[in-house]
Amino acid sequence: MAITLQKKQTISLEKTAGSTLQNVRLGLGWDAAKPSGFFGKLLGGAGEAIDLDASCIALDSSRNPVDLVWFRALKSKCGNILHSGDNRTGHGDGDDESITVKLSKLSPSIDALVFTVNSFTGQNFSKVENAYCRIIDADSNKELARINLTDQGNHTGLVMAYLKRQGSSWTFTAVGIVTNGRTAQDLTSEAAGAVV
Repeated sequence: MAITLQKKQTISLEKTAGSTLQNVRLGLGWDAAKPSGFFGKLLGGAGEAIDLDASCIALDSSRNPVDLVWFRALKSKCGNILHSGDNRTGHGDGDDESITVKLSKLSPSIDALVFTVNSFTGQNFSKVENAYCRIIDADSNKELARINLTDQGNHTGLVMAYLKRQGSSWTFTAVGIVTNGRTAQDLTSEAAGAVV
């Protein structure tokens, strides 16, 4: 059973998985908040489409960004970080967007991978519900940890979590810092500052 992490909680991915991990996937899921009241029920309770974007910012040991994987660049320069593509609605079950990382093939110069989510269209998180991110062993499809993204409000971005190199293994830390920005490029300084 996967661990549900709270903000600032860190786990060792390999201890949690019980083995050395080669590939992991970060999955992001969300739903549009359903309208409430009489008119919401009259309209069938379906929320509007919400376009959230998962991104990965790769940092070196000095916390300088060295690469960015997002809806405009679905693959890292080295080819070892891959984005599933842009989901513009949040409709459907399961992960709406995912980012796969080939941990064993990453350049040693990459010290941390920070995962962010933002609303390119500017819709804020008061219009989002049931949001989560989860880290999965991509080879076995086993969920290792989950973070419930419960902060609703007027923010348009969130630094969700990060992977950090610890010798030959990796840790996964829940962050949950709310921010504003339409793209991952807008969240770069907050992402770098979140890594401890």
